[in-house]
Amino acid sequence: MSDIQSQTDLVFVRDEMLSQASPPHRERGLVGWLRKNLFSSWSNTLLTLIALYVIWIVVPPLVDFALVQAVWSGDSRDVCTTINQGGIQPNGWFGACWPYVKDYFAQFIYGRYPLEERWRVNIVFALFVIGVVPLLIPTAPFKSMNLIYMAVVFPVAALLLLTGGHMEFAGMIGIGRELAPLGSGLDFWIEYALLTLIVLGIAYAWARGTGAPAGGLLKLVLTIMLALAAVIFVLSLDLGLEFVPTSIWGGLLVTLVIAITGIAASLPLGIVLALGRRSDMPIVRFVCVVFIEFWRGVPLITVLFMSSVMLPLFLPEGVSFDKLLRALIGVALFSAAYMAEVIRGGLQAIPKGQYEGADAVGLAYWQKMRLIILPQALTLVIPGIVNTFIGLFKDTTLVLIIGLFDFLGQIQSSFTDPSWSTPVQATTAYFFAACVYWIFCFSMSRYSIFTENRLRTGHAR
Repeated sequence: MSDIQSQTDLVFVRDEMLSQASPPHRERGLVGWLRKNLFSSWSNTLLTLIALYVIWIVVPPLVDFALVQAVWSGDSRDVCTTINQGGIQPNGWFGACWPYVKDYFAQFIYGRYPLEERWRVNIVFALFVIGVVPLLIPTAPFKSMNLIYMAVVFPVAALLLLTGGHMEFAGMIGIGRELAPLGSGLDFWIEYALLTLIVLGIAYAWARGTGAPAGGLLKLVLTIMLALAAVIFVLSLDLGLEFVPTSIWGGLLVTLVIAITGIAASLPLGIVLALGRRSDMPIVRFVCVVFIEFWRGVPLITVLFMSSVMLPLFLPEGVSFDKLLRALIGVALFSAAYMAEVIRGGLQAIPKGQYEGADAVGLAYWQKMRLIILPQALTLVIPGIVNTFIGLFKDTTLVLIIGLFDFLGQIQSSFTDPSWSTPVQATTAYFFAACVYWIFCFSMSRYSIFTENRLRTGHAR
């Protein structure tokens, strides 16, 4: 018994540390990475093998078509056709015809924009890059000046350069023509003044309903309407530039104009609609709900068709809108309805305590939304916002049904040219279009991920 007691009193104390051992061979290096990421279980192994098989049947033929078998130089369809087809390539050849893309590249970018005036489009592209690059870099200085440039200066300069200015504005509903002296040309401005009064009335009703200071909101609305009037006046001036109608715009120019305008207009309008849908005012909430559900209930093709074909039938005689302008308005309103629902999801995700805390410190409605609620809500729904932007960018191809030739439409119109008509022409063109769309959409997606990581809104496992 005493021996057992003496053994239990023994205490083992290590007097030297073991040297650090390296992990097992199968847990480190390439083998360890493969086991951890690709073959960690039988289900992951099966999915990895299926993915590798899909890559094997898709990527090599694509590389062979676009690079290995492709033709890179030439000045006619002969270089992109086989001997049996009247060309110089061996029978059975199948590769991309890049000389055709090179020959049509300018038309894919500018459409039928006059050749001697394309420098104006290049300046617009340069002005856009100068403004958007610092805006996307978080550490870039002068953010306020940058925002003013992109929101005010760039749109006006781009519109002046692309159209040439000296636009003519006329009354839209006929009231101006009845009230203006004959031949004075004031019919548009009379109707614009009436529109300003209506907007001011709506802003006053909104302020009274939400409890916000009416004076500040009315000053803001009046400033916006006066600024818009100044822009319209500038656009009516003759600056010596040749007028280029929007009917001959095309290519990537039209795609970017529609996409950027839709994105820029849908975000603020979507925020207003989302706030209106959650408003305590029944009439405001009803109007916003009807607006959102109406636009969400019809496809974009229908919206474009209505704006192009049906809307002119309801306008007074002699009144017409530019077809591109009608498409821009339709796309912006359509996208704003979807954007409103995305932002509403973010508003509903904010804990109720945030609203109560803002009320407790005595913030007014707009102060609460601007300083506390909206920054959190917009941060939460960044993926949804970018997803809407990407969808809008791709949906711009639908304007082809109303006779506007965007980037894809311009590519399809080139198929009628017999000088480059070959069996690989369409395949090459669509592959080129896919690459261009992928560059834009993938860039937006990667910037969204960068923003999420910077704001740490992700929920990493």
